[in-house]
Amino acid sequence: MKPILLVRNDSFETFGITMSALGHSGAPVLVYDAVAGDMERPSLDDVSGVAMFGSSYNVENADEQPFIKELRELTLEALDRGTPFLGVCFGAQILAWSLDAPVLKAPAREIGFVPLRPQAAAANDALLSHYMEGDHGFQWHEDTFELPPGAELLVSGDTVRNQAYRLGEHAWGVQWHLEVDDLELLLWLTVYSERHDLRSTWGKSVEEVRAEAQRYMTEHDRKGREIFRRFAEIARRASNA
Repeated sequence: MKPILLVRNDSFETFGITMSALGHSGAPVLVYDAVAGDMERPSLDDVSGVAMFGSSYNVENADEQPFIKELRELTLEALDRGTPFLGVCFGAQILAWSLDAPVLKAPAREIGFVPLRPQAAAANDALLSHYMEGDHGFQWHEDTFELPPGAELLVSGDTVRNQAYRLGEHAWGVQWHLEVDDLELLLWLTVYSERHDLRSTWGKSVEEVRAEAQRYMTEHDRKGREIFRRFAEIARRASNA
């Protein structure tokens, strides 16, 4: 199969479990370092799917960060072609924003492992049906999105309602960082703590977040790997159609 395009939107994005999960599923990958701005965007002719990841930027920064508008063009092209698309955190917000749905500040900043509430539509969803009531997803975001026209809510949250949605048969937006593993989490916490105090800005200490990871990361990892296995299969079928 053609590779799945991984879109990097932060210089310290390692993609967590993504590479190994897709590799185990037999899916090659191609990395597009969008935030660096020093490479041409790969043609969607050459890929079987697109996975767009998080960023320390928000869509409100689009006028100062030209790569954000380029992400919108990429997203709209993928939707127009029917190329399977998975937006994670910022990627989920880009998907909504590309279709003119509002992206705005969430009722509260979310960080750490937050319980998820699958909706009825998730039970038969090709990507997220393995999530159960009370499973935890790792969050680190201050923005949220309204659902774009035609989207179906799959997973909600207690504080930030819109956590995952499906658009048509080939596009998903997931607010939590399903790709994060222990090593990536440690990197993110270290990078952030070099400049800021996590508790004063996000309401939890590094120690509290790491304690949550000890409790929830193993299952979080397993659920995330299954998402990538399923996404690889969706991309494989779409490219063979």
